[in-house]
Formats: sequence, structure tokens, C-alpha cells
Amino acid sequence: HLYSSISFISDLFSTGSSLSDQVHQTPADIQKKPGGTAKIYCSHSIDSYDRIFWYKQLKNKQLQFLGYMLGKDGYPEKGVDVKIDGGANKGQNCTLTIDGLSLSNSAVYFCAASYHSATYHCSSVQKPAYSSLY
Repeated sequence: HLYSSISFISDLFSTGSSLSDQVHQTPADIQKKPGGTAKIYCSHSIDSYDRIFWYKQLKNKQLQFLGYMLGKDGYPEKGVDVKIDGGANKGQNCTLTIDGLSLSNSAVYFCAASYHSATYHCSSVQKPAYSSLY
């Protein structure tokens, strides 16, 4: 049977290059059919951080904010069809779930870890270099 392929690229960034190796996003590759469900996981090992933010990189390279998790509460952005659950504290997994996949979901996805609402310098980290979802 023929079906459309959906490519997801997953990457991550944290609140400063010295902490980048303490934020982890998986899986590297996701392959799903349209209509399926994709889950991307983000965790960190930074004591004071209690927030994880999710972003989708659009084709024009701009980032679309998808929502965030504070502690154990997920807050998807209004009008964004994703689920955010799990935990955002040290050692916990925050899960971004996308149901009813379509070609419009093909993108680069980033997670970021932070604490409270202050603004921090964010730097891109290529770990893994990419992930794909079909």
C-alpha cells in the first residue's frame, strides 16, 4: 500500500552551552504513517530547573512555540494540537505527543529546559543531529 511519508527532525537546546549536555531529547528517529501518534521525550539533569519548553521549527526557520511543562503540569499553547505531560524536574521525562499525524507535522522539534520566567541565552545543540518520523 502507498502512503505519504512524514519526516520529523528532532533536536534540542538548553539555557546555555555549558548546560547543553545536561538536556536530552529522544528518540533520534521517528517513523510513523499519517494518522498515527508521535511521542518525543525531553529530560534534564539540572537541579534547579523545573520547566521544559517545546518548539517546532517551521520551513521558514522560525520557531513556533508549542507549549511548556512546569513541574508536573503541561500547558500546550492555545490552538496547538499537542499534549504535554510527564514531569519537568531533574530526572523526569517530559513527553510531547502529537496525535493524528499529517504532513504538516513534518518539522524540526526542539525542547529547552529552564527555571522561572527569566530570559536566558539559548544555544542549539546537535544531539542527535536529526531524527525522522515517517
